[in-house]
Amino acid sequence: MPRVKRLCVALLVATGLTVAAGAQEFKAGDLVIGHPWSRPTAAGMPMGVAYLSITNNGKTEDALIAARSPAAARVEMHETTFSDGMARMRPLQQIVIGPGKSVAIAPGGIHLMLVDLKSPLAAGTSVPLVLQFRSAGEIIVQLKVEQADVSQP
Repeated sequence: MPRVKRLCVALLVATGLTVAAGAQEFKAGDLVIGHPWSRPTAAGMPMGVAYLSITNNGKTEDALIAARSPAAARVEMHETTFSDGMARMRPLQQIVIGPGKSVAIAPGGIHLMLVDLKSPLAAGTSVPLVLQFRSAGEIIVQLKVEQADVSQP
């Protein structure tokens, strides 16, 4: 009987981990959006940021062409580059995801700016983010507002 109990507990734990892992993954056609998140902002901060990954499991290229959120007046796509010890941020018109490829929208590189926040982003909350893809169409994800890990830039 103890072996059966252990097996049941192991199955419950495995199921719970699968559900938890899947809770932060969203699909749009052949695209998989993983771990959408943002950092908390202080009161009065006009901008926030959104990070996520996009994996294209299809056979054709797609592109993120726009984004919006009810939490901000607008969402802009940017890329940060470093040259001669200086960080430079430039706007992007689209973020291309090749077939069989993944793109990391992450600190220190490509990111989404939430401009003119309507209220601060508080740790432990979520805000909706609508992603518009050229081929896959729109998908709504939930940005989980998480404390920044000190190992992240």
